[in-house]
Amino acid sequence: MIKGFRQIASLTVVSRIFGLIRDMTFARFLGAGGLMDAWIIAFQIPNLSRRLFGEGAASASFIPIYREQLEKGPKQAAILANTMVTVIFVLLSALALSALAGLWIYNSFFAGNPETKMMLSLVSLMLPYMVMICTVAILAGILNVHKHFAAPAAAPIVLNIFIISALMLTGWAFKMPAKQQVFLIAAAVLLAGVVQIAIQISPLRASGVTIRPAWDIHSKAFRKVIFLMAPMIIGLTATQLNTLADTWIAKVFSGSAIKGDFFTLLGTHLRYPLWDGAVSHLYYSQRLYQFPLGVLGISLATAIFPVMSANAAQRDFTTLVRTISRGIKGAAFVSIPAIAGLILVARPLVSAVFEQGEFTAADSQATTQVLLFYAVGLCGYFSQQILTRAFYSVQDSKTPMRSAVIAVLVNIILNLTLIWFMGTAGLALSTAICSYLQVVILLVSLRKRIGRSILDGFLVTLAKIVAATAFMYLAGAGIVSLMGGLADSRWFNILRIAAVVPVSAAVYLLAAKFLHIGELALLTGGSRTSQAEHIKKTSV
Repeated sequence: MIKGFRQIASLTVVSRIFGLIRDMTFARFLGAGGLMDAWIIAFQIPNLSRRLFGEGAASASFIPIYREQLEKGPKQAAILANTMVTVIFVLLSALALSALAGLWIYNSFFAGNPETKMMLSLVSLMLPYMVMICTVAILAGILNVHKHFAAPAAAPIVLNIFIISALMLTGWAFKMPAKQQVFLIAAAVLLAGVVQIAIQISPLRASGVTIRPAWDIHSKAFRKVIFLMAPMIIGLTATQLNTLADTWIAKVFSGSAIKGDFFTLLGTHLRYPLWDGAVSHLYYSQRLYQFPLGVLGISLATAIFPVMSANAAQRDFTTLVRTISRGIKGAAFVSIPAIAGLILVARPLVSAVFEQGEFTAADSQATTQVLLFYAVGLCGYFSQQILTRAFYSVQDSKTPMRSAVIAVLVNIILNLTLIWFMGTAGLALSTAICSYLQVVILLVSLRKRIGRSILDGFLVTLAKIVAATAFMYLAGAGIVSLMGGLADSRWFNILRIAAVVPVSAAVYLLAAKFLHIGELALLTGGSRTSQAEHIKKTSV
């Protein structure tokens, strides 16, 4: 688990760095206005499919069944893998074609707003990417079972490189108007999808897997995957669904030069609580809080899921409980200092990363406020990834689905309430609250299902983590205070980040070592003997 976590996390760090460069380039050319809002919403549809499948439903439902088939024999496993790839490709292709037809009809005859027409045109152009990235997700699931993590983790890097290249070529080399620029960037997304599929093929062959068309949809194994998948689509992506709800509510309740300052609801004239650019502020803040979530949270969950699946397949529930417990402690170990770190450097971080070109100091302030409230939920977001996969390892997809439905409904209610008092920041706060709501529901349900607590010894570990985080925060706050006399400009904020982050990280790691926090091995490694000793201690 530790080796897989570090390999995935290392490549994910590279991907997230490219992702930040991509978003910095977006900020440089598109800023945080109506055009960027349109791009964000247009890309959310294929990007949501990536989150549903690449980080969730298809691969999570497929992995435990595929592992079972491998134990029976490679022939049965190959039939399941080929059938899964074929069915996903065919069904999503049909869905994309149907959606394209519907969008063309609506855009041609019903969409009168120029902003809406542009957004729907961008959606139409990028819809085929949904098919490509979901195919990549299934191929990645196959490779993960075969202990190959590099190619799947590298796929997002390819997408980021293509988008960055398109932004730079269209913006700097050809100096295109932004309204033309976004369409060529959308075309670059499609080209990236082709390359993402291509880089999975060689590792698959090295693992002894050959992908070819198959349609064995009546097999017991395939039906089991589909039975598990439908609830997983909701259960594993509650945070993504909540952020999607945040974005759409922000768009609907944002005024603009075209829409005006007011709207009518049930005969009442109301002022829009938000303005053009609110969707962009949400997006940029999401990119920053999702950096630690993607690098650490998703990587940890991806690495631990095959281990939990193996424990469940062998009916070794004692080891399964131990694995889940260690996963929860690992999530707390990496998320709690991430919360403190983001709170500590939120303002200089936003300024350092985004404040250039079309992205103004006012945009930095608005994005910072949203980021602070998203950051509060990091421990919840991390724990969700572990707990939902714990249920999927025992092939229970209904419990996470129920918890996610509750969390999404509560989030929408809170969104529509807090937006009037807190603006865009209220959308972020409601998502953070609902992440912990889902974690509580899953913990209670898991205790009932397994019949034993996975939190034995957690409070002791938590106290140590909080203590180490406190040392880290004090060290970072001291550096921020010493640099308080520097101007609040982008370059001085870069200097603040360069000083605070490495010192804070070093203090946290040293404090964790001094306090004997076993989860430190997730980041530093350690001998097989020390890892085994830690597992033994956490099981008693």
